[in-house]
Amino acid sequence: MIFQQFYLKCLAHASYVVGDARAQVAAVVDPQRDIEQYLDFAREHDVRLTHVVLTHLHADFLAGHLELRDRTGATICLGAAAKAEYPFLALKEHDTLELGRVRLEALSTPGHTPESISLLVFDRDRSESHPYAVLTGDTLFVGDVGRPDLRASLGWSASTLGAMLYDSVHTKLLPLPDDVLVYPAHGAGSLCGKAIGKETFTTLGEQRRANYALQPMDREAFVRLVTADQPDAPAYFTHDAVLNAKEHPTLEKAMAVALTPVDVETLLARQRDGAQVLDTREPAEYAAAHLRGSVNVGLGGPLATWAGTILRPDRPILIVAEAGREEESAMRLGRIGFDNVAGYLESGLHALDGRPELVVHTERLSPAVASDRIHAAAPPLVVDVRSPPEYAHAHIAGSVNIPLSHLAERTTELPRDRPLLVHCVGGYRSSIAASVLQRAGLTVISELAGGLAAWEAAGFPVTGHASHSH
Repeated sequence: MIFQQFYLKCLAHASYVVGDARAQVAAVVDPQRDIEQYLDFAREHDVRLTHVVLTHLHADFLAGHLELRDRTGATICLGAAAKAEYPFLALKEHDTLELGRVRLEALSTPGHTPESISLLVFDRDRSESHPYAVLTGDTLFVGDVGRPDLRASLGWSASTLGAMLYDSVHTKLLPLPDDVLVYPAHGAGSLCGKAIGKETFTTLGEQRRANYALQPMDREAFVRLVTADQPDAPAYFTHDAVLNAKEHPTLEKAMAVALTPVDVETLLARQRDGAQVLDTREPAEYAAAHLRGSVNVGLGGPLATWAGTILRPDRPILIVAEAGREEESAMRLGRIGFDNVAGYLESGLHALDGRPELVVHTERLSPAVASDRIHAAAPPLVVDVRSPPEYAHAHIAGSVNIPLSHLAERTTELPRDRPLLVHCVGGYRSSIAASVLQRAGLTVISELAGGLAAWEAAGFPVTGHASHSH
């Protein structure tokens, strides 16, 4: 048996190649959209990729099923409840894919989505009847279960899907033996669950013991528990869930256009026509100098989550990047189906040399300077862009909380006649926030360098649930 997990850290996404080395066949499960690593793996192990299975129509990334089909001729497989524009093999309960002496058996496990399936993996050289592992997609995670609220905009209520999830977990997964390995499609940091553990696999026995959602409770209690306190889903999730069911151009085609160099005048003209300019440099570089009207989402953090929240998929995007990182920037947008990248600024920010009227900088304040300003006669308004639970835990007294995911539509709540001091926990989100505010026409903006972490490390006070410890 060949069994390999591929883990993509920036999307906290796990995909798998499962097959039989002797029979020289394998299937890819839940692939990312840039598929070279699977093709390389297949060549190294001398196997043909005959099937590509999606455990469900993913919301948080665009899968590589069409790319694999086009490159290898692999058959696309989806759960029987799925609807899609392209031809696919519908896997019903107990349908199997025979890959030499390895068998994949579908279990219908709706809940995270209506068409979700899990795949039992049998290594028939070990046992015909005892599964080696189960690929759970987004149904069961390490320490969590999939959230049931991501299909609301497509007409499925969280409570309906939550009830389906309860049944899937209790009738399909919990009856499996304790030693079965559990391999989910996501790890810690994914927004497809609220409390996913840091390990990338587990056993069923361990989950039975430690997973809060698998403890004994009735269906109503389970639905209440799994629908409560879910983090905001990025705006692009519905876009991707719909796109994963459509026949769409492959990543190669999108990348060919994305890697077109454009000069400043062209970029400015496109920007005036409504194109979005995304600067993927690190926050400190961006603060020092950036193009007026651009937004910053740095490659050093969860770019997909925030670019997919701040940018619109239906409008062209132009990239400003550190030299040599244009392709990575476009690729990471392509992984979430933002295929309308129309090019990148040739020679990056150097293209603006001698054009000071186009360049903006954002003042970054040390905690000591920020504290002095907050206590001065005309203090700035402190805008905390972290999530509400983070804010409740500890915040700077007198600050207002507008989470970054809602900032763009709430800029009108902020005063135009008073300086703003923006912060998050470490500086990644505040840089995005400052750029969104500047794009909206608010100009007197500074950032707390190093965020609340630096503020607390410097010994300045916070208030909130945690403040008694200071």
